[in-house]
Amino acid sequence: MQKVASVRFKTAGKLYYFDPAGIELSDGDNVIVETVRGVEFGAVFGDLKEIDESEIVSPLKPVLRKAGEADIARNAENQKKTERARVICLEKIEKHGLDMKLVDVEYTFDNSKLIFYFTADERVDFRELVKDLASVFKTRIELRQIGVRDEMKLMGGIGCCGRELCCTSWMGDFQPVSIKMAKVQNLSLNPIKISGTCGRLMCCLQFENEVYAKLKVGMPSVGERITTPDGEAVVADVNILENKIKTRLILEEKTEDKPEKLSSEYYTYGKEDIKRREKKKPPQPSQEAQQSGDAPKKRKNRRGSRKHRPSQEGAAQNEAQQAPEGPEL
Repeated sequence: MQKVASVRFKTAGKLYYFDPAGIELSDGDNVIVETVRGVEFGAVFGDLKEIDESEIVSPLKPVLRKAGEADIARNAENQKKTERARVICLEKIEKHGLDMKLVDVEYTFDNSKLIFYFTADERVDFRELVKDLASVFKTRIELRQIGVRDEMKLMGGIGCCGRELCCTSWMGDFQPVSIKMAKVQNLSLNPIKISGTCGRLMCCLQFENEVYAKLKVGMPSVGERITTPDGEAVVADVNILENKIKTRLILEEKTEDKPEKLSSEYYTYGKEDIKRREKKKPPQPSQEAQQSGDAPKKRKNRRGSRKHRPSQEGAAQNEAQQAPEGPEL
């Protein structure tokens, strides 16, 4: 076990582990740490904890020191300098006619690198842009292309629930979301209703999916035939959260002459009050019948397997063409 400090560099950024190096740290402390990009300014998330060494990518970078007043002032100054960098970068993008959208600008704490985040539909050749920016700022320039979800995370916004976006306020990493989660929760499959501000499926579909999946076990689907205390019925609606099923009783079975007749009233039952019908499986031949050869044999599909049989005249012509010619008399 090794003691680590969890550090974030943005409000809802990803957590990174650092070696506290004997420094007493607590939740919310501003620290100066050494990263792959250089010296960075971050904030401690939670108290120090011990985790298994198998979960750590060794060696851990150390925490250099707690951030003092001078460090906090320098970080605020870097934030102001990014506004000027944004304006200049937008001018250069327009000058070179590049099809890209600038999203965010970030200075490293020691000003050794200036990072520009952008989105683009296609691959962008920004080599000339990097040269122009390097000549203006006299530092190392990095342009990083991001996706639409990362764009909304950096820009922020308000969701359809009226609250700040989850990715901006507290989510560290994006979790995979699928349309199957909307089906499990009986939500509308209209893409407009289940898509977030970024245009992708809402992240909150994943939050309650596990609970819905557990509650749905043993529940029938709409249109399925079940057995209730009042008789046979057809499922009309399923309420997963309340664990209730709305049905219509079958008054008359369907025949060749007349369709199935259902009751006009709806009846509600709990999941424990119903019995689902077992799906009928086709009869399987016994082992004795299979061994004796009496079992019905599967009909082979001979389409495409039959070889073309030439007619007698065609066969004679082929034999005549293949036969060697005799000597001239």
